[in-house]
Amino acid sequence: MPNVILVWFDMRILVFNWRCWLNPFGGGAERFTYEVFSRLVRRGCSVTWFTSRFPGCLDEEVVDGVRLIRAGGRFTVYSEARKYYIKYFKDGFDIIIDEINTKPFMTVDFVRDTPIAALIHQLAREFWSYEMFFPLSVIGRYFLEDRWLRKYCSIPTITVSESTKCDLEDLGFREIYVVSEGLNIKPLGELPEKEEKPTIIFLGRLKRVKQPEHALKAFKHVKEEIPDARLWIIGDGPLRKRLERRAFNGVRFFGRVSEEEKINLLRRAHVLVFPGVREGWGLTVIEAASQGTPTVAYDVPGLRDSVRHMETGLLTPANDVERLAENLIKILRNSELRIAFSKRALAYSRLFNWDNTADQVFNILKSVSDSSDG
Repeated sequence: MPNVILVWFDMRILVFNWRCWLNPFGGGAERFTYEVFSRLVRRGCSVTWFTSRFPGCLDEEVVDGVRLIRAGGRFTVYSEARKYYIKYFKDGFDIIIDEINTKPFMTVDFVRDTPIAALIHQLAREFWSYEMFFPLSVIGRYFLEDRWLRKYCSIPTITVSESTKCDLEDLGFREIYVVSEGLNIKPLGELPEKEEKPTIIFLGRLKRVKQPEHALKAFKHVKEEIPDARLWIIGDGPLRKRLERRAFNGVRFFGRVSEEEKINLLRRAHVLVFPGVREGWGLTVIEAASQGTPTVAYDVPGLRDSVRHMETGLLTPANDVERLAENLIKILRNSELRIAFSKRALAYSRLFNWDNTADQVFNILKSVSDSSDG
């Protein structure tokens, strides 16, 4: 008789997410999921992550203890998830995470005997008009998204900001848990030396919802008041060529950079500009804060959570480029204000830790799983 090795896991977790953190188009939500669930593996959980394929990927692999299974593409991963669950996954897990990036996996329709928890970083809302063509942009914004999400009103739901919690409450969600974001970058012990010339940094994917063109327009106003100011644009994306054609003296495009160079650039800049449409949280804000760099951002969901107005930076009415420029000028010109913001931003960044976030998520999932057993 062969030896039988019994492996005990604290929880067997299945994550459905349309992308994984290794996907070239993965974003902050995927980074959050990786940081949290790779830590849960280290504390004794079994984690399987079902996701879509991308060029050059493996259909199955284990990375940092997380078992990755890939099938389907951006739009077909949802139907593949349902087929895989029914054929291979049924009854093999203690809890299922339906991570909702605009469209849910509709686990509420095919999972019967296993508890489900939703993970929602942000609602799409304005994203529909920025990223989709008419008429799908209108159908999605005013019909599909709400219809999809209302199926989850009774499902325990994890999110990362009070802004998203309020959006979900407006839809009728009843059991919402807000957990903190973490931080990979070690905050500095003291404020660093900044660039000799006033320097603004934009960090993010160059696509419409991030509104990098607003950073460029605002910088034009800044240059009129502060001729030696500079704008560093870090990141790549579909808008890069258009932005480069519109660039002028003082603007520099770095493209995608290494983590080490990103931290170095954040440390040397005087202020981060973040004119996005909406965010789940705005992790870049805290990354900049860890290097003693305050933020000027639009007052939109997510960013109004990560930026403490008049403490770690300034919030500006959404899409008001002139006010955005005014606030950038205020910080660049007023060294006393900038240093005060920088010190408070640095202190604020020390509150964020992925281990703490993983503990919060584990306790929520354990509670949901235990309640189901009871």
